[in-house]
Amino acid sequence: MQANFVIGLGEKAQVPIISFSVSSDSLTSTRSPYFFRATQNDSSQVNGIGALVQAFGWKEAVPIYMDDEYGKGVIPYLTDALQAVEAHVPYRSVISPSATDDQIAVELYKLMTMQTRVFIVHMFASLGARLFVKAKEIGVDTILCT
Repeated sequence: MQANFVIGLGEKAQVPIISFSVSSDSLTSTRSPYFFRATQNDSSQVNGIGALVQAFGWKEAVPIYMDDEYGKGVIPYLTDALQAVEAHVPYRSVISPSATDDQIAVELYKLMTMQTRVFIVHMFASLGARLFVKAKEIGVDTILCT
């Protein structure tokens, strides 16, 4: 959301914007001639997660991600990286950026009913912190943070 705002400013002012943090391919220079990404894309970042899953011998992992471009942009690459190490993605958990603590708890309880005990979180730190506090309160086992 912040990247979209800054891209719009660059367009309006016709000033180049260089981002060192945006990693989603959906925000590329084809969308705006004034926006440039100076970081690796999501596809290169998820290979490390896949290697970690493989090293621990985990056969299933559930991504928990934010319901926006930031969250949705990485999921196809993450799923591919997990499949490349023969790990299955049985479910994808999507959490709204405006989710209440009760809504987060409902989703975590749903995850606890599943066989999978490895969860990979990809969201803004503010939402992630709330998720981790709630997960600790209700006893979710294993979570990786991206």
